[in-house]
Amino acid sequence: MAARIKKGDKVLVISGASKGTRGEVLRVLPSEDRAVVQGVAVAKHHTKPNRMGEQGGIIAREASVHVSNLALIDPATDKPTKVGFRVLDDGRKVRVARKSGSAIDG
Repeated sequence: MAARIKKGDKVLVISGASKGTRGEVLRVLPSEDRAVVQGVAVAKHHTKPNRMGEQGGIIAREASVHVSNLALIDPATDKPTKVGFRVLDDGRKVRVARKSGSAIDG
């Protein structure tokens, strides 16, 4: 299955505790159909100090969100949209915003 959401995309959370929040995708976990979004689903982790000099304490870190709970922000209209695919004349496959019809990458 082709990737509908990639690292660096601007997305809107459409479901869950962080509903309505916008953020940038920091990491995609394709095997689990999940993505880590900046500022969304922040969980606090208690960590011990280690020998490498890292300090211990409570660290806030983003947890992953299922991709079905994310909608890509259309760069042309700045609104959430579904993602489609189109093959260009030169043979490249690009992602397309369904609402505006504009190419997202390419």
